[in-house]
Amino acid sequence: MNWLTKSVLPKIKALVNKDEVKENLWIKCNSCNQMIFGKDLFENLNICTTCNYHMPLYPQDRLKFLLDENTLEVIDYLSDNQDVLNFKDLKKYSDRLKNAQNLINQGDCIYLVKGKIVGYPVVVAAFDFRFMGGSMGKSAGNAFVKGAQIAVDQKSSFITIPSSGGARMQEGIISLMQMPRTIAAIQMIEEAKLPHIVLLTNPTTGGVTASFAMLGDIHIAEPGSTIGFAGKRVIEETVKEKLPEDFQKAEYLLEHGMVDIVSDRHQHREVFSNLLSITLKNLKK
Repeated sequence: MNWLTKSVLPKIKALVNKDEVKENLWIKCNSCNQMIFGKDLFENLNICTTCNYHMPLYPQDRLKFLLDENTLEVIDYLSDNQDVLNFKDLKKYSDRLKNAQNLINQGDCIYLVKGKIVGYPVVVAAFDFRFMGGSMGKSAGNAFVKGAQIAVDQKSSFITIPSSGGARMQEGIISLMQMPRTIAAIQMIEEAKLPHIVLLTNPTTGGVTASFAMLGDIHIAEPGSTIGFAGKRVIEETVKEKLPEDFQKAEYLLEHGMVDIVSDRHQHREVFSNLLSITLKNLKK
């Protein structure tokens, strides 16, 4: 077994193109349990071809679809997360950071870019849930504030796409400080009379929901997304009541006035185009 593991398997893996393997995988839908050919799923923006369930979509793939061709420019930001608490659960926080950075080849959970949507300049801060559950720490706050400042300087619309469990507990009070930081950044956008449009994806919870994610001029949500502050079970145990089955789902929030639009992923480019056209036209008046 050692001989196979150490000698034969590495040689086999070296002969196989990882991208080709990924495309040919069969992926099981978490909603209807249907098996979907990986390439078909990717071409359908990670939406189940049987039940329309919206699976996670990485920011890089999402923005390739959303932004005009050849306009995407990645914005670098200061990644200076510090393990001031020497935090350790099953792993050290410093090790978790390194693993997450290696996983997505990025300094922190925010993918910060600028580009255009049907000619309208935008700055986009999109969260990657693979990076420690999209949790917001100091570096994510740095990225968010920088994105807002660039939007103001370049008179661009600011689009935020959260996918997050909330504040990053490993950074303690420093992570909670990012909530007022992001709120102050949105205040800059508001004072500059620029649109802030939020696309709520699954999940958007905790301190992210309690800060910038619900401060958009317009809130769009993907179908079936979980959006809330505390978890459903926590609320049920606190209030000692059974909550509706669809509580905290995008459709429930639309019905109760918390979001403005629930839109299929295929429609997002058209939706953003229309919203930018309307909001920018009104702001010029």
